[in-house]
Amino acid sequence: MFARVFSGGLLGVDAYRIEVEVDAHGGIGQILLVGLPDAAVKESQERVRSAIKACSLLMPSAKKWVVNLAPADTRKEGPALDLPIAVGILATGGYLPVDHLPNFWLIGELGLDGSLRPVSGVLPIAMACRASGADNMIVPEANAEEAGLVEKLKVYPVSHLKQVLTILTEPASAAPLASNAVYNFRRTQQNQNFDFDFQDVKGQEQAKRALEISAAGRHNILMVGPPGSGKSMLAQRLATIMPPLDFSESLELTKLYSVAGLLPDRSTIIAKRPFRNPHHSASAVGLVGGGAQPKPGEISLSHLGILFLDELTEFPRSHIDCLRQPLESGNVTISRAQQTLTFPASFLLIGACNPCPCGHRGDPAQYCSCTPHQADRYWSKLSGPFLDRVDLHVEVGRLREGELSCTTRGESSEIMKLRVMRAIERQKGRCPEGQFVYNGQLSHRQLIKYCKIDDGCRALLARAVSQLGLSARAYDRVLRIARTVADLSESDQIESGHLAEAIRYRAMFRQASQKI
Repeated sequence: MFARVFSGGLLGVDAYRIEVEVDAHGGIGQILLVGLPDAAVKESQERVRSAIKACSLLMPSAKKWVVNLAPADTRKEGPALDLPIAVGILATGGYLPVDHLPNFWLIGELGLDGSLRPVSGVLPIAMACRASGADNMIVPEANAEEAGLVEKLKVYPVSHLKQVLTILTEPASAAPLASNAVYNFRRTQQNQNFDFDFQDVKGQEQAKRALEISAAGRHNILMVGPPGSGKSMLAQRLATIMPPLDFSESLELTKLYSVAGLLPDRSTIIAKRPFRNPHHSASAVGLVGGGAQPKPGEISLSHLGILFLDELTEFPRSHIDCLRQPLESGNVTISRAQQTLTFPASFLLIGACNPCPCGHRGDPAQYCSCTPHQADRYWSKLSGPFLDRVDLHVEVGRLREGELSCTTRGESSEIMKLRVMRAIERQKGRCPEGQFVYNGQLSHRQLIKYCKIDDGCRALLARAVSQLGLSARAYDRVLRIARTVADLSESDQIESGHLAEAIRYRAMFRQASQKI
């Protein structure tokens, strides 16, 4: 007897349909798996045997089951195919009808007692299920809310193999999960809050202004200053002034974290922009992604959010240079001998470092013990091409005694966020519907269209190119920053004051580096 059961597998952050074909014929009770299964899939035959036995069902001893996992040229990984393999074997044994099988996708790991355990990557598989035209999906109970995020898909949560047999025998008797994805998303967003605020930061008005520009236009930023000047404190608070995620962005993030196996409780939609802060001892694979079974790295896990690299100059130069391509393209491509995967990586980079190894170069209050050679070697970790891709270079100086003892609180994140949101609305108003991009991500054609300047501004920018030695890429980035500054000022035209402020963020780093 022959049976076909549908399931799904993962390729990067996307999913594809797997057809589990089971054929039973004479033999010695053997289960033969073909179709490029990995070790975890091959071991499923023992889990399947015990799970079927736990349901008080007998597998005929004079049968051999050949299980083909199609497409046969794609490697299958993980224990998620346990359930469809078990159902296929039971269908060939006559324990359940095959009429309803084409209408369902099944996924789940089986325990030896027949229980269903949760698996990773359910959301992208549920999306692929709906895109293929299937209306029903059976998933482990712990994955039900995650699969329920896909609209117009009937999700049946189960905790034991016996429940699966009941659903496939009489689908009308089972009730699918009642879920409202949009309502759950909005409720989660309303309940989120931050434990910190920009008004907690004393002084550093210039750095706060730069971070506001960064949030409004998605401009990467590098902060340089002595220890204890507040760089990490400022970076943590950037998330409080960024716009909230919309539902489509939230789904994209949830899918990514589901594939990585990092979804909280496997039932929560990601409603807050991620803030990732990897240690400088992280490996290149941990930062960029990859491995024997390629998984997203820190730059992908910070997609649509913030990647904060504290002590940036302590990272190996090779690791830092790995960020150059993702900073331009917004994704990272991992090539292996058998496959090439692309993970999204559209993140806002915040770098923070000291001006020298001891941290006190140019500090009027502390003596620097570093030699010029040590300082040069310290800064050599940051290549010119990498720095060219960082829009805002900000010097975060030591706080004066009056600023430290001041009890007056600064501007709150709420007020700063209102200005950021107004600037973003102006950007959306310029772009055609469905083609919105932030100022920091404008293409060259969009730059010419939206960042027009008059002759006076053009002359100012020409002087900056001559004096600061700006590259063509830096020239474009200055224009993008000026466009964001103009949006924050609610100005339709880029004026000389806006351009001068944008140029200052390139000149600051040059002045700071000259102190070394």
